[in-house]
Amino acid sequence: MQQLNTELILIRITGEDRPGLTASVTEILAKYDATILDIGQADIHNTLSLGILCKTEEQHSGFIMKELLFKASSLGVTVRFYPITVKEYENWVSMQGKNRYILTLLGRKLSARQIATVTRILAEQGMNIDAIKRLTGRIPLNEYESRTRACIEFSVRGTPKDRIAMQEELMKLAADLEMDFSFQLDNMYRRMRRLICFDMDSTLIETEVIDELAIRAGVGEQVKAITERAMRGEIDFIESFRERVALLKGLDVSVMQDIAESLPITEGVDRLMYVLKKYGYKIAILSGGFTYFGQYLQKKYGIDYVYANELEIENGKLTGRYLGDVVDGKRKAELLRLIAQVEKVDIAQTIAVGDGANDLPMLGVAGLGIAFHAKPKVVANAKQSINTIGLDGVLYFLGFKDSYIDLPQ
Repeated sequence: MQQLNTELILIRITGEDRPGLTASVTEILAKYDATILDIGQADIHNTLSLGILCKTEEQHSGFIMKELLFKASSLGVTVRFYPITVKEYENWVSMQGKNRYILTLLGRKLSARQIATVTRILAEQGMNIDAIKRLTGRIPLNEYESRTRACIEFSVRGTPKDRIAMQEELMKLAADLEMDFSFQLDNMYRRMRRLICFDMDSTLIETEVIDELAIRAGVGEQVKAITERAMRGEIDFIESFRERVALLKGLDVSVMQDIAESLPITEGVDRLMYVLKKYGYKIAILSGGFTYFGQYLQKKYGIDYVYANELEIENGKLTGRYLGDVVDGKRKAELLRLIAQVEKVDIAQTIAVGDGANDLPMLGVAGLGIAFHAKPKVVANAKQSINTIGLDGVLYFLGFKDSYIDLPQ
């Protein structure tokens, strides 16, 4: 019995989108028992771009193209046909073994210059873009709207020629072009993050609580100077912590409640916490600050774990001492590992977010470490950073779309 010859045809359809268009096209292919080898569709501003790679018997290909042309005419769209050779198809199949990455671009707005520059870097690294997806909602024309967000996600295939050099180049561009980026291996761990650990001061809240306490104690400038040196990594965190706490001696404990009730919450925290809780993430605060304020945020947002430093109190006043071991950078990394073990979460499924030098160990340990509005040393050593928008930018690095995560009205 003679074997029938087959043909591979790439069908591209463009035009105004409308309900039933994809069904109409695939029904014609089904009529001739065609096999669909690949299919992809995008809709931009109600304009459709549909691609179908199919295999059909040679005797049917002419009828398929004829019927598709008539159907395209009646629907008011354009259809094009491209023959694909067996060698071209086999080369495409061989790409399946290559690594896939997700590059996320984020900012208040994204320009053609930003996208052109970043995609040029990908091309120079020998990487190919498979798909592009917008994660943020429709952007208002008024670009002066202070809380706008723009995020685009690229699905990229291949292996970078020099990933370290590429990372450094992207980080430089992020600073020069006012955007943020994340470059992650696209695997199941990226899609199934389960535990997220936050620094507190200058991350979840827009202040360093120890500085607020120091102002009330009349030693604000002294403590602030020590804090800044510690966050820049210029002095040992534990020693700086001991020095700052000692300066708080004699402060009335009632001041802590007053500060807690007026904490300046970072932009995006309400939205971020709502989504993380809704989708079942475990949330931890790992802070070099104080448990009193961490527990205040824990009650406010339903946070699962709080590890911070305990101030010693006698007769209603701070003694200038603390209890237990200091939660420094090394301890934060240990706690992240411990919580992951308790929650039976693979370390690759963890996220850490922080701004200071003492956050670098946990950012390095976590599956996804994100520097948030961080000090230069931290940004230089982190693989991902957010500097242009609020803390809810973390959600886009996790692949969430605005349509999934808007707060209830």
